[in-house]
Amino acid sequence: MSTTEQTTHGHHHAGFVHLHVHSEYSVLDGQSKIYEIIDRCQKYGMRACALTDHGALFGVLEFYQAARKAGIKPIIGSELYVAKGSRFDKTGRSAGASSNHFLLLCENDIGYHNLCKLSSLGYTEGFHYKPRVDFDLLKKYSEGLIATSACLAGEIPQFLMNDDRDSANEAIKKYVEVYGRDNFLIEIMDHGIPEQIKINPMLAELAEHHGLMVIATNDCHYTDKDDATSHEALLAIQTAATLDQEDRFKFPTPEFYIRSGEEMAEKFKDCPEAIANTEKVAARCNVELKLGNHLIPSYEPPDGFTKEAYLRHLVIEGLNGRYHNSPTDEHVKRANFELDVIVQMGFTDYFLVVWDLIAFARKNDIPVGPGRGSGAGSLVAYALKITNIDPMRYALLFERFLNPERISMPDFDLDFCYNRRGEVIEYARAKYGQENVSQIITFGRMKARQAVRNVGRVLGMPYGEVDKIAKLISDDPALKITLAEAAKQEPELQRLIKDDEKVKQLWQLATRLEGTIGNCGTHAAGVVICDQPLVEHVPLFQAAGSDVVATQFEMKGVEEVGLLKMDFLGLRTLTVVHDAVRFIKENRGAQIDIDNLEPNDSNAYAVLRSGKTMGIFQLESSGMRDLAKRIGLESLEEICALVALYRPGPMQLKDQYIENKHNKKKIHYDHPLLEPILRETYGVALYQEQVMQIVQAVAGFTLGQADILRRAMGKKKADLMAEQRDKFVDGAVANGIDKNVAMNLFNKIEQFAGYGFNKSHSMAYAYVAYQTAYLKANYPAEFMAALLTSESGNLDKVGVYVEECRRLNIDVLPPDINSSYTGFTVEGNSIRFGMGAVKNVGAGPVEAIAAERDANGPYKDIFDFCKRIDSRLINRRVIESLNKAGAFASTGWNRRQVEQVLDAALNEGQLSQRDRDAGQTSLLDLVSGEAESAPIHTKPNIPEWPENELLQFEKEMLGLYVSSHPLAKYSRILERYSSHSIAALKDLRDGTEVTVGGLIANVKQHITQRGNKKMAFVTLETLEGPCEVTVFPDLYEQKAGLLVSDMAVMIAARISFRNDEPGLIASDVIPIDEAPDRLTRAVHIRLTTIGLDETLIERLAEILGERPGKCDVYLHCVTPEHEDVTVHATSACKVAPSQELCDEVEGLLGEDTLWFSGANGLPRHE
Repeated sequence: MSTTEQTTHGHHHAGFVHLHVHSEYSVLDGQSKIYEIIDRCQKYGMRACALTDHGALFGVLEFYQAARKAGIKPIIGSELYVAKGSRFDKTGRSAGASSNHFLLLCENDIGYHNLCKLSSLGYTEGFHYKPRVDFDLLKKYSEGLIATSACLAGEIPQFLMNDDRDSANEAIKKYVEVYGRDNFLIEIMDHGIPEQIKINPMLAELAEHHGLMVIATNDCHYTDKDDATSHEALLAIQTAATLDQEDRFKFPTPEFYIRSGEEMAEKFKDCPEAIANTEKVAARCNVELKLGNHLIPSYEPPDGFTKEAYLRHLVIEGLNGRYHNSPTDEHVKRANFELDVIVQMGFTDYFLVVWDLIAFARKNDIPVGPGRGSGAGSLVAYALKITNIDPMRYALLFERFLNPERISMPDFDLDFCYNRRGEVIEYARAKYGQENVSQIITFGRMKARQAVRNVGRVLGMPYGEVDKIAKLISDDPALKITLAEAAKQEPELQRLIKDDEKVKQLWQLATRLEGTIGNCGTHAAGVVICDQPLVEHVPLFQAAGSDVVATQFEMKGVEEVGLLKMDFLGLRTLTVVHDAVRFIKENRGAQIDIDNLEPNDSNAYAVLRSGKTMGIFQLESSGMRDLAKRIGLESLEEICALVALYRPGPMQLKDQYIENKHNKKKIHYDHPLLEPILRETYGVALYQEQVMQIVQAVAGFTLGQADILRRAMGKKKADLMAEQRDKFVDGAVANGIDKNVAMNLFNKIEQFAGYGFNKSHSMAYAYVAYQTAYLKANYPAEFMAALLTSESGNLDKVGVYVEECRRLNIDVLPPDINSSYTGFTVEGNSIRFGMGAVKNVGAGPVEAIAAERDANGPYKDIFDFCKRIDSRLINRRVIESLNKAGAFASTGWNRRQVEQVLDAALNEGQLSQRDRDAGQTSLLDLVSGEAESAPIHTKPNIPEWPENELLQFEKEMLGLYVSSHPLAKYSRILERYSSHSIAALKDLRDGTEVTVGGLIANVKQHITQRGNKKMAFVTLETLEGPCEVTVFPDLYEQKAGLLVSDMAVMIAARISFRNDEPGLIASDVIPIDEAPDRLTRAVHIRLTTIGLDETLIERLAEILGERPGKCDVYLHCVTPEHEDVTVHATSACKVAPSQELCDEVEGLLGEDTLWFSGANGLPRHE
């Protein structure tokens, strides 16, 4: 190397290259991020570097691209685990006992492919503690690879540590035979560990004896020397140890960092060739990763068709189907344009593959979503039934999906029914080959809060203390906050870090480990489909104990390689919609074509506007409900706008949209050309599609060019923007628009391009929201039954939905042996629980009960039941549980009667079964003469259990109260004085004041450590289910008398989150009967505006004026169109609530026209 070269690097290096380096992709073992490794190489003037993570190639693509960009040569490798015997032998009791380390570097592209195969097989065949290959595999896939003897955990060093030179010799011979003398290297390291000092001379001797090259490496696991402490914490996270445990897994010295060339030369000055050899090895390693391939699987069309002809044939068929055999010229023209682009861009196969998957799902009645994402902009996709939104009708653009002026992989996001998504993946695997289809890995990173919790655990800090610190860090996903930002924003954190040594240490370690990979998972939706084995293009991964094979590269990497990635999303709502349709067919014999509803049902929009949107897709949150009311939804286009508006960004757009909708005079268009484009959204540019259309209309761009402009605006790159601005202005001027107007328009477009939402995406979501609203409005029982079915495993949700049924006047009935199946069913306007919901009753018994009933008719009574059901399948416990849940009610026996005769019925049932098995007719059968004569069993004459016991049993067996609720008699008070539903608590901020009511179900007393005082943890059973309330000593002392089981109370409290679950800290407890006196803040009066005269209003004003007080007055007026309008009376009209007031107003206006409430969520005069 010439002197000029040395000075250009500005940092003399001894021609050393690191060939043994671990990054964070050696999960919880390596700490360096890829960019840190590259950064150090640049700092030390190293022109090449290897990445050799444990067992896997997770980081290869990121490393390859980053190194290339930095002008450093990437060397791809991996430190594999090699089984001590066969990779299929999984008897070893520890990782160390089951495998040795073995380092491989890729010399060329063949080597890279072989390493991909080895790493993949380590996961799919050899996994035992670690992904292991064995000697057979090394032999089979040795071409193009350079191997080394690795670290102290390698086979050869292990023999030498045990003074077994003969075995070490044999091992070297074995490897030289596989790799050849030039491709097997002896690796020496020096971290100041006694074992290394012992074996390094032996290794050097063996190398000389066998004529092998020696290389010096440093087994880098972290970046700089002072990272050793945070690396210790990382290892403790991996092994779930705390740092004060002496026997935990740790590295013996702090020397496993990325040393400079000088340090390495100094360390190995007795063996300079070991340093020089690293450059020689680096020079031999030349791998070119092939990226940007076009690896779409080839679709085989039926005989007599080319692919293209088949696609055109399917599209023509589809258009005829969609438009009743008469598509317009416009439709045909657009379809042809799209087909030309699809063919020209090489995506014929892609469309056929997707069509085939969707056709499979539809043929097998697997619910398919309307197709979201930009794919909905394609008429071809609509004709092929890949999507279900008509892009011509809703002005969706094909170019937003596939742009002829910008080649990139198209992307359909396909929603399938939550429970059956797996069948579609299985179909793809069967069709394209098991080896050719896989899912995609995701790397879970330790985000701010997670890093704090992990490090806190390792430091052995008390859970509560760490939790308190973690809670001070915002976990709003939109903010993606870092620890540094959190400390800046939160004074309490700054104080803790400054004053408390332990917290300071926690903060330093957590900050160093923040963002490091903590685990590997599988992407929820991504599926890769190819028509050749994937391992030819990417390494594969399989989690321990899982059947799912995934790529070792993340989503982005998979796309960069050029593989076809599709999102198969499991959407719960789809399942709900299709279950509801099935219930409607079973219950009413009506067949609803749910995917082709005309979006014009007034009932559906009334539900959306009412704010009673529980279970409606995308509209359940309080923010969405609120916005829906303010917009006053009336059309699918408006639901679409709602989905686009409800995001953190476009706050000012929301108000403008709502104002313009309700006051059309306010709409202003910057140029007449904009009117047809923005009319639908009341003059507000909401969608990316509108940005594209404006650019097309004003400046004469094609939609493809307009899409490029829109993307440039999104990237905010100045040079790109300037170029696009000139083009735009020139185009506009050519179009006869004044230059200044054009400049002004460009600036405006630039502003809202950043906010634009993908209309195809929100239109698809809007349609699903409409479907759910339509079902809830017109078929509430069937819709609620489907919702209950989808959440049947989640008692909290079931409780909330059962309460919603009560609100909708739908009876929810307990399970019954004569009508229930496993899940929920609809009976008229009621919903019946399935027997599967009863505790202790499994699927087997339920199927047996239903099958026998369907074959031979209903059960007459408990005796008939025991006689007909196989007692081996259904034991006493099952029957007791069914009875406590009320399942024998339809036989006309009450629960106590069934309980009393149960022993007799079981004995008799077993006898007649035994006789039947032996082929004898029993005496009983003879007495009842095999005829349908009345059974000879008389009902004991005893009354039912008392109601409170009945309800307790029901709750014990079903997890909630069904037939009634002990709080039912208080439901009006609860509705009027509770500020929030239990379901809404999770959406509120920490510290929000709320009022909730219910029964005290459970009180756990606790003595405080400080002050030795009593406090309590209370479980409050509300109408929707339980919630937890903490009562601190001061309040407990005053209210202990109310905190007893089955007491009905209202509790004022503030919200406190723990582990992201909302809990309540009580500030007051009030007996429920006192709620009207103590909590009333509002008086409500209902008026019908039809036939309302002046004198009545004047008299009402007098009554209210005679009783001044602190309560606001709200008038609920019903207009002739039956719309509800609420009027908040002025601050001059505030009254004192009393029974007299109630009597006088009701005397004037009629019964039930006045009520009191806690004014929750209503505007108030202070």
